[in-house]
Amino acid sequence: IFSICRYACPEKWIRFGSSCYFLSGESKSWDEARESCRARKADLVVINTEGEKTFLFALRDKNVWIGLTDKVQEGTWKWVDGSPLTLQFWEENQPDNGGGMVAYGEEDCVEIRFIPGSWNDISCETSLRWICEKEATLFELF
Repeated sequence: IFSICRYACPEKWIRFGSSCYFLSGESKSWDEARESCRARKADLVVINTEGEKTFLFALRDKNVWIGLTDKVQEGTWKWVDGSPLTLQFWEENQPDNGGGMVAYGEEDCVEIRFIPGSWNDISCETSLRWICEKEATLFELF
């Protein structure tokens, strides 16, 4: 006897593997974006694999927030789920915390940029779209 299981996501969410992703249609600061994800019982996306990075890059058409920050301790990048940064896709010469230019301020939050899936640290106050992630629901069909 065996059963068939299927992962499902809410309407307007896109499934990849065992996760569901929501791409916002509006722009907000990193903290506001995170609050929006939490209101959807999700959080800003945590990127764990090269495949997930490639999927997310194809999903978006503008720069977007991801759930990576060094707000707690400068230079120590952590994901919103508390996990340390291991797999990294930084753009060349990033992260640079604004390169010492006062105009950029502190750059404690991370965006996916237009260069295929590369990351850049940027001021958390910047207004960007974002991607939420949550676990897909597993249904046992029979």
